[in-house]
Amino acid sequence: MKYQSNQSLGNVTLLTIYDADIQRLENRVGKDRAANTLKAFKQSRKYLGEFLVGSICREDIELLELTPQFINDFSTWLSADRGLRGGTVWLATMQLKGVVTRAHQRGLLTWNPFAGFRQAKNIRPREYLNEEEIGILMQHSFSKPYLTKARDIFVLGCFTGLSFVDIQELSLKAIVVVNGANWIVSKRHKTKVPFEVKLLPPAVNIIKKYMRDDNPLIFPGLQYRTLAKQLKIVMRLCGIQKRISMHCARHSFAVMALNR
Repeated sequence: MKYQSNQSLGNVTLLTIYDADIQRLENRVGKDRAANTLKAFKQSRKYLGEFLVGSICREDIELLELTPQFINDFSTWLSADRGLRGGTVWLATMQLKGVVTRAHQRGLLTWNPFAGFRQAKNIRPREYLNEEEIGILMQHSFSKPYLTKARDIFVLGCFTGLSFVDIQELSLKAIVVVNGANWIVSKRHKTKVPFEVKLLPPAVNIIKKYMRDDNPLIFPGLQYRTLAKQLKIVMRLCGIQKRISMHCARHSFAVMALNR
C-alpha cells in the first residue's frame, strides 16, 4: 500500500495539522467543548499514528499524498486490525475527515480527498422507556430506599432530559419560579451552554422529596457506577427487560416530547 506524490507542501503533514487541531480544541475546553471531547480526539490521533507506522511503515504523511483510499484503509484497519467497534471506528474516521476538511478550508489542500467519504456508525440503537413503562416504574414500590432513589433519579431524567452529570450537579439555586411555574435554569456541564427546562409535576415532586436546607445539591454524593448497578435491579424488579442505562432517560424524554 503506497501513498506517494511528486509534489511537496513544505513538510505540511497530516499529523502536524492534526496536532494543530488538538491545540485549538484544548483552548476551547471549558468554554464550548468538554474535556472528554478532547480526550476522544487525542485517542483518534493515537490510532492514526499507529496506522501509519503499522500499515504503511511511515511516521507521518504529507497532505498531498492523501487519497480517498487512505481513509477507507484507515477505517478497515481500525475494525479489522484493532478490533474496534462501530461507534469508535465512526468517530475516529469522522474526526480525521474533519481535520482534512479544515485543512482544505484553510487553503492547505486544493481539494478535499475525503469529501465524499461516508462511514456508517453500525452501533446498536439506544434503548428508551415508553410512557407505559415509565408509569410502571413510577408506581412500583421498592423495599430498599436506595432503589427508590435510583428510580426517582431516572424518572427525573425522563421528565427533564438532563444528563447524569447535570442531575449530579443540580442545586437549589438552579430552581427558579417564573410566572408561577418551576424551572431549572443552569448551564450544561459538558459545553457550559445555558439551558432552561420547565419542570413538570413528576419532576417537581421528586426534587421536593430530596431537597435539603443543609445541602445545596439535590442529590449529594451521587455516583454513576453505583447508580448504574442499582438501575439494573430497578428494571428487573419492574419486569422491564430492556438494557437501560441512565443515559436512556434522555432518550425517553426525547421520545415523549416527540410523541406529544
